[in-house]
Amino acid sequence: MAPSKNAGPPQPPFTKDERVLCFHMEMLYEAKILDVKTGENGENWQYKIHYKGWKSSWDDWVPQDRVRKFTDENKGLAQHLMAQTRQLQQGKTAKQPKKGGRANGSDLSSARGSEERTAGVTTQSGRGPRRNRDYEMEHEDNFHNRPSIKLPMADHLKAMLVDDWENVTKSQHLVPLPHPHPVEEILNDYLAHERPNRQAGSASFEILEEIIAGLREYFDKCLGRILLYRFERPQFHEMHQQWNTADSKHKGPCDTYGAEHLSRLLVSLPELIAQTNMDQQSVNRLREELLKFTTWFGRHASKYFVSEYEKPGQDYIEQARAA
Repeated sequence: MAPSKNAGPPQPPFTKDERVLCFHMEMLYEAKILDVKTGENGENWQYKIHYKGWKSSWDDWVPQDRVRKFTDENKGLAQHLMAQTRQLQQGKTAKQPKKGGRANGSDLSSARGSEERTAGVTTQSGRGPRRNRDYEMEHEDNFHNRPSIKLPMADHLKAMLVDDWENVTKSQHLVPLPHPHPVEEILNDYLAHERPNRQAGSASFEILEEIIAGLREYFDKCLGRILLYRFERPQFHEMHQQWNTADSKHKGPCDTYGAEHLSRLLVSLPELIAQTNMDQQSVNRLREELLKFTTWFGRHASKYFVSEYEKPGQDYIEQARAA
């Protein structure tokens, strides 16, 4: 049917006073749209955002790609990112508790067991107690003090992370292991892609090799600590036992796990980098290299992610629940 002559100008996907979720760095926060403006031809919508629970001094104009609908799926992603950040900070917070803060008694053996905990916990800030919410927000002082480290990730990769979270935590399925395209293969493919762009023996070439070596080490160290959901831990222990056998073809995380868990590491890297002692110049250089890798990885994600997860037997499910 032909469009109506009275259709009028194009309308924005989000409207004034709408309740939304908005990205700030790698976190999603509940927000409200205060105003809307557009560029030429009804495109490039901009939204003035007020983050719920924060002072109006944090109000900001943001592009449309930072705004998300306030849906259960997106709230789940926000919970996932928030729980991940809290867990990464736990060790530091436990050693140096803040005034008026609360002790976090969650299980440190798995940073991703947090999806089974409730998020409606009352927190405190300089303004006094805050009421329960759909999910926890960071303390305002943490929000102010977060380093300016940002590693953008393509929307389809974020969507894959949400699907991954739902497959494991809700459907109780597992990524099949050993992975058909392990992390080692992905990193080697990127090296083969990027090496022709670097002059052999140059500083740029050496930095590339250092970055890939660093990603391998981070993945090996972080997998069992912060990259697993609770439901995946029995599978991890089974793989760990195989790594310790002499006749195993797979000797560690990088040649056993794949794109799904590597994506979880990429989401965690900004916070991990923020806890290092690197100077700002080194951090900026590292970010440039990681951005190149993340961009390349996003373009080839469909090749490396598994098409189907596997459903474990009832014995495994009971073992995971008892863990």
